[in-house]
Amino acid sequence: MARASVIPVTDLKANAAELLRSIAEEEGSVTITQNGEPRAVMMSVAEYDRWRSALALLKLVGHSEASLLAGKVVSQEDVFQRAEAVLARRRS
Repeated sequence: MARASVIPVTDLKANAAELLRSIAEEEGSVTITQNGEPRAVMMSVAEYDRWRSALALLKLVGHSEASLLAGKVVSQEDVFQRAEAVLARRRS
């Protein structure tokens, strides 16, 4: 059942257990409609975790871009020098 990417809410009501099983097995998602309009999306936990990971990565990219535009950058050379200094202190 999860192969149909869009289903009406009446199908969800009638076949919830089968739909959940199918979504979990196929690791997909289904858009639920009500009166022909999209209202919600159901997805497997694996798919949800992938979405969360992708969103976290996009947030990091956004923060990095904002830092770059604000001039809050450190050169690669400075980063390596700082890392070497920290490692040298820990060795001592």
